Amino acid sequence: MTSVLISILAMLRGAARSRAALHLEILALRHQLQVLQRSRPQRLHLVKADRWLWAWLSVAWSGWRTALVIVKPETVIAWHRQGFRLFWTWKSRRRNGRPPISTDVRSQIRRMANENPLWAAPRIHGELLKLGFDISQTTVAKYMARPTSVAVAVVAHVPGEPRPTSRPPTSSSCRPRRVGFSSCS
Repeated sequence: MTSVLISILAMLRGAARSRAALHLEILALRHQLQVLQRSRPQRLHLVKADRWLWAWLSVAWSGWRTALVIVKPETVIAWHRQGFRLFWTWKSRRRNGRPPISTDVRSQIRRMANENPLWAAPRIHGELLKLGFDISQTTVAKYMARPTSVAVAVVAHVPGEPRPTSRPPTSSSCRPRRVGFSSCS
């Protein structure tokens, strides 16, 4: 007699609940069956996705404790707290240094430096600011293509003057000139 009365009360309770709560309960029970079938011969094995599902169910559904069979409700609450700790640890991490520069901006800097060999970092920085790239002049200088010494000699050559040599003068070439000078450069 009592079992019939309990069944009738359960049926009335089920009729009074919302459709969403019934779907969440079905989801919870099916998930528990899937976990039990997945780890049947061994000890119960829960993965992160299982923990996240139960942490979400504990927030979204008020009757989640009644459907929970495989673990204690306190365990699910601990998982939920652990998720909050991980989120706020990630959110408050330190971000040192400058933000990274995209490869498009780096290639634009190199292209501008190659196409305009007389432009230095301040000029390229100004042109990038006009194009809408918020980047520092130091960063532009860092990512500019470094010219070789021959290219510098070609770029620095003024017509009508002899081309500079790539070697610095030696001390033997300074000797004849140092008669009246105190130092030689």
